[in-house]
Amino acid sequence: MTASAAPLDTVRSVATPEGCELRLRVAGPVARARAFLIDALIRLLIFVCAVVVLRYFGALGQGLVILTYFVLGWFYNIAFEALNDGATPGKRLCKLAVLREDGTPAGWDAAFIRNTLRFVDALPVGYAFGLIAMGCNADNKRLGDISAGTVVVYRPDAGQSAVIDDYSEAEPPPFSLTPSERHALIEYRRRCATLTRERAEELAELAFPLTRGLSPPQGRQKLFRIANFLMGREASAARKTD
Repeated sequence: MTASAAPLDTVRSVATPEGCELRLRVAGPVARARAFLIDALIRLLIFVCAVVVLRYFGALGQGLVILTYFVLGWFYNIAFEALNDGATPGKRLCKLAVLREDGTPAGWDAAFIRNTLRFVDALPVGYAFGLIAMGCNADNKRLGDISAGTVVVYRPDAGQSAVIDDYSEAEPPPFSLTPSERHALIEYRRRCATLTRERAEELAELAFPLTRGLSPPQGRQKLFRIANFLMGREASAARKTD
């Protein structure tokens, strides 16, 4: 008996007091890093503009530059996550949001805790501690998220279909696949209609031997074509047994 394929995506189910079930799709490190870089660029642009303007105000301007640096580094993430539905501008552009583990808005306390511990996640270099922590739990939580009881998820309004459900393009796999690998590709192809394009491309990067040398969009399309081939072959086999 072959081992069952590992799940292709991280979906967190949360039961609400009203008896409803929320399905939160947890964001991976690639999407979160993209949002972080966008926010870093926005903060840098604001700071540069502040320096250019405030340098004409002498000692007062120097003090305001220091204050601007502090506010951008410390208060930027906290304020946006607490007041803007859990999303900084970078997260909103990447269709991400910070929520509590029960699916409710993060609020000031959770936003403060997760961002205060960001400096620990950044140690010793390149957010090493944060990446290690994300790899050690199923919800991709860095240390700040674990302490604050928060999770970064794809926004509910981000659920655009990542694929057109036609099976016209297909190609055979470049090498022999195990039954579990074939099953995983077919499951990926079928589930991509419920994923965002960003998440579909992020998952495609996990199939590195099949997507070597391809950009994320090219890798996603190649996996679709291989899955189409496998599904077509499965359909043919099923017809022969009827």
